[in-house]
Amino acid sequence: MKILKTLLFSMLLAVAPGAFAKTIEMDVNGLVCAFCAQGIEKTLKGFPATEQVFVSLEHRIVAVELKDGQDIDDAALKKAITDAGYALVTIRRTDESIATIRERVSHEKALPKADPAKHNHDMKDMPGMGTHE
Repeated sequence: MKILKTLLFSMLLAVAPGAFAKTIEMDVNGLVCAFCAQGIEKTLKGFPATEQVFVSLEHRIVAVELKDGQDIDDAALKKAITDAGYALVTIRRTDESIATIRERVSHEKALPKADPAKHNHDMKDMPGMGTHE
C-alpha cells in the first residue's frame, strides 16, 4: 500500500507542472491610452507568479505569462483589474505564449475606439503632472 501511495504521489508531482496554464488572457474594458497600458502592466507585474505582461489597447486584451508551475487566482486578477479602474470581461487560460498572442492579435481587426469622454487619469499626486484626459 505504501508503494502505491508513493507511486501515486510521484505521478501527481510529474503532472502538476503541466496542469497549470502558461498564460492568462483577459478581455478588459476601459483601456484607452498608453498610460492605461503602463499602469495595468505595472500592477500585474507585481504578482510573484508573473513572468511577463502584454497589453493590446486596440483589442482590449491583457495577457499575463506565468512563471513555470505558478498561477494567479481569478479573484486576485479581478481585484487587481477592478481596483486599477478597469472592467474585467473574461478570463481565459491558455498554453499560448505572449509572443503567440501578440502575433495573433496583430492579424485581428482592432475593436472600435473607446469613448474618450469617459477617460480620465487623475495624476495630481504625481510630480510635474496634471490631469490626463
